[in-house]
Amino acid sequence: MPEDFVIAHNPEEGTTLPYLLRIPLGRNGIVLKAKETWPRTGKVYCHRAVGWPLEPEIIEQVPVRSCVQRGASIDLVLGRGRENRSQFVLTRIRGGREAIFWQTARTNKQARPAVALPTARGSGVSQLEIVVDSHERYAWKFEHQQATTTRQALRAGDYGVVSGERLIASVERKSLQDLVGTLTSGKMRYLLADLAVLPSAAVVVEDRYSAVFKLDRVRPSVVADALAECHARFPSVPIIFCETRALAQEWTYRFLAAALVHDAETTHVTSEASALPSAAAPSTAQVREWARSQGLAVSDRGRISAAVLQEFARRNG
Repeated sequence: MPEDFVIAHNPEEGTTLPYLLRIPLGRNGIVLKAKETWPRTGKVYCHRAVGWPLEPEIIEQVPVRSCVQRGASIDLVLGRGRENRSQFVLTRIRGGREAIFWQTARTNKQARPAVALPTARGSGVSQLEIVVDSHERYAWKFEHQQATTTRQALRAGDYGVVSGERLIASVERKSLQDLVGTLTSGKMRYLLADLAVLPSAAVVVEDRYSAVFKLDRVRPSVVADALAECHARFPSVPIIFCETRALAQEWTYRFLAAALVHDAETTHVTSEASALPSAAAPSTAQVREWARSQGLAVSDRGRISAAVLQEFARRNG
C-alpha cells in the first residue's frame, strides 16, 4: 500500500479536473481527479480516475500520519504542520451519480449564500457574447447565464465584450490565493494599469473580503493595505469580492452586459446627436426698432448707446 499522499498533474487533455490525487488506502491506493491541490477556499470536487500514470508529473508528495475510512468519508492526516487535516466525502447527487468532495474543517463551516441566481437577461441583452482570453485556463462557461463564449487573445483581463474590434469592457478573475500572489509580487499595479485604459473594467475575486484576514502564509494587514492602495491608485477599476465562483460569474455577466449597453448609448449620442442651435445676435436695425417701440431715444444712424443695448439684452435675454 502506498504510504504517501501524492498530488500530480492530470495528463488527460481538455479536462476540468487538472490534478490527480493518490490516497494511501487499499492495495494500490485510491486515485482521484481533482479541481484544486487543496481545499483552501471551499470544498473541492473530485472524481474517480482510471488509474495512476506510469510516469506521473508529481507536484507534491507528503508523508501520511493517518488515513482511515469511516463510512462514506475518508479522514486524512498528513505529516506536516499546516494544511494537514482533510476529509473526502463520498456521496450521490441527482441521477444517482457518485460525487466526491474534498473538504477541511474550515471549508466545511464556511457559510454559503442561500440565494438562487436570476435567469433574466443582463441589461436586456439577448445572448451576450463574452470573449474569453485564450490564455485563461479552466475558463468560466456561463452555463447559467444567457451568454455564449468565444476565445481570442485579450489585451487586458480574462473576460470581455467587444464592439467591432474594440475591447470596451473586461474583467480579471482571481481566486484568493492568486490575488494574494499578484498583490505581494507587485504585478497588480501593471495589471490594473492595463485595465484602467479600457472604458469599463473590474477585478472579481471568488471569495469574501473577510477571507483576507484568515490568511496564514502572509500577514493579512499587508494584503489589506495593498488592496486599499490599488483602489486609491486606480479608482476606475474596482476589486469586487463575490464570495463564490458562481456569484463571481454572475456578477461578471451582468457587468459586461451593462458595459455593452452603456457603450452603445454613448456611441449613439456622439455620432447622432446634433448640437443645439445658438441664438443669432440681433441686428442694429432690430435693436433700434425695439428701442423706439419702448419709447427710448435712438439716432437714425451710427452706433447705439451701451445703455440701450444693455436694456435690450436684459429684457430679451
